[in-house]
Amino acid sequence: MQQAELYQLLESIGLPLAYGEFKSTPELPAPDPPFIVYQFGYSGDLMADNRNYLKISNFQIELYTDIKDLAAEGLVEDVLEVAELPYSKTEITLDSEAMYQIIYEIQLIGG
Repeated sequence: MQQAELYQLLESIGLPLAYGEFKSTPELPAPDPPFIVYQFGYSGDLMADNRNYLKISNFQIELYTDIKDLAAEGLVEDVLEVAELPYSKTEITLDSEAMYQIIYEIQLIGG
């Protein structure tokens, strides 16, 4: 799977989506939760014979909600499972923002 395909996959969930962050302006403020932000984290390429043999791109998919929203989490998890993308999951309470941040870490192999 390539990054463009990951974007299409996440877009199919139907929640507002951005790479990195939402760029808010007075005319176009950031969306209200729930929303998704995703970004490349780091590479973990396999190397052999003095070259990158297999590309492994690690991404974070971050779901932001203003309440504990199991339905929104289920939407993200269902899409990842159907696409056969294994994930690890972390939950953080952002007290200063009055939001929950659910972080899904995935790997795209070969892309």
